[in-house]
Amino acid sequence: MTKNRRFLHVGCGPARSAPLPEPFSSDTWEEVRLDLDPAHAPDIACSITDMAPVADAAFQAVYSAHNLEHLAEHEVHAALCEFRRVLAPDGFALVTVPDIQAVARQAALGDLHRVLYISAAGPVRILDVLYGFTPAIAGGNTHMRHRTGFSAACLTTSLARAGFAATFVLRRPELFALTALACADHCPAPHGFPWWQA
Repeated sequence: MTKNRRFLHVGCGPARSAPLPEPFSSDTWEEVRLDLDPAHAPDIACSITDMAPVADAAFQAVYSAHNLEHLAEHEVHAALCEFRRVLAPDGFALVTVPDIQAVARQAALGDLHRVLYISAAGPVRILDVLYGFTPAIAGGNTHMRHRTGFSAACLTTSLARAGFAATFVLRRPELFALTALACADHCPAPHGFPWWQA
């Protein structure tokens, strides 16, 4: 099958370190990998807050999984504006971040070392979600520190401020995460995206 659409996988990390979600696991999508760390051998090496090597409206989608929480709060707007800039008018962004509201409820119970879920990289504790994945940071990857957080309302507002026309947010309680579908231009409802699990 011919790949007729391209998505920019920002903050991609090592190649195939995690499976791609729908719709990007489809054969119709071509992945272009962007990461700050050249050791991950990305197609484009730059920060998500300044994607100058990427042309305006060059992609039909942007995929960002657990990147924005590594930025300082004031940098998030710059990153989301860049996501919007590189999208074609009919494009969309698929963005996943930790759900700090859900994690805070667990933190209030007192045991910050409690494991919330098991990821491909290993057990993820409350402290890891709040401050960054401890094993990676201990191994010298200081970029893994978490510097801001999001609730569903905060993520929706941030995407709107960056110029996205419509945003739909799902809570993913099993992963203590939020996933947002943000349309570059107007989209009436997520039912136009059959893979979106509303």
